[in-house]
Amino acid sequence: MPQNNAAEKILVIKLSALGDFMQALGPMAAIRKHHPNAHITLLTTKMFKIFGKKCGYFDAVWIDERPKLFDFSKWLTLRKTLLGGDFSRVYDLQNNDRTNLYFKLFPKGHCPEWVGAANGASHQNKSPERIAGTAFDGHRQTLSMAGIQDIEIDPLDWVDEDLSTFALKPPFVLLVPGSAPQHPQKRWPVKSYAQLAQLLNDKGYQIVLLGTTAEKEITAHIAQQCSNCLNLTEQTSLLQIAALARQASAAIGNDTGPMHIIGPTQCNSIVLFSAHSDPKRHAPKGDNVYVLQESNLDDLAVDTVMASFKDNR
Repeated sequence: MPQNNAAEKILVIKLSALGDFMQALGPMAAIRKHHPNAHITLLTTKMFKIFGKKCGYFDAVWIDERPKLFDFSKWLTLRKTLLGGDFSRVYDLQNNDRTNLYFKLFPKGHCPEWVGAANGASHQNKSPERIAGTAFDGHRQTLSMAGIQDIEIDPLDWVDEDLSTFALKPPFVLLVPGSAPQHPQKRWPVKSYAQLAQLLNDKGYQIVLLGTTAEKEITAHIAQQCSNCLNLTEQTSLLQIAALARQASAAIGNDTGPMHIIGPTQCNSIVLFSAHSDPKRHAPKGDNVYVLQESNLDDLAVDTVMASFKDNR
């Protein structure tokens, strides 16, 4: 049963990474529904502060500076902060070695109820099934131990970012041709993206390119090859990506963080996977997400991607 104690103080921990944070938003919404009158605090990193403030699920957002192991002064500050929160329950949606240490910062006998994987947690989930699927699937299993059910993917319908400064010409398709620089195996070749962009352009779609500094050479090459591209590399916030996705006809991209923002919005999304990662564990969530996988993405044909393209808007 949902708890109704107005004095109840809850802490939710979710630090990173982008894809995992997006999959935690639905569980966060379910936590808020389960504790409608509680004061709920999110402990996160600077990158996700805006999500915590905008979504409406939290009364406060704390930024974790992630102290290094031997930075005792910062660890003492963090401990004082956590103890000062007077929390009755903690939902650990990070569930890693770092947050296991956070559990240990609480004195024995005075630790709040702890929902997560930490040794000694009141609601401990050590099942191998917790990490067999996506982060969302693991959270759903863990939260069920605390009586929280009916957890759904957050469709990000609370995002209301202004897009008027962008020269959008609907219908448009989002392309996300990058990935983390340390994982080049996750990238479909730039020449393939350029060919795809021109094919979509020929069908009347404006191509909107998304990326960061690390992808600016890739997106510049695609823009040069396609006559109707809007290159928004380095120009969008994370929330603006969600807003763009809600207006887009479709999105096509690699196994990378922005696709985890796009997928939940119900945008028709094609996500390209190599053998480097497993879609069962790492694919974005969303009702209209379609995965194409080829062991080596160099072997994925442009025609195959085009055959999977759908515009249901």
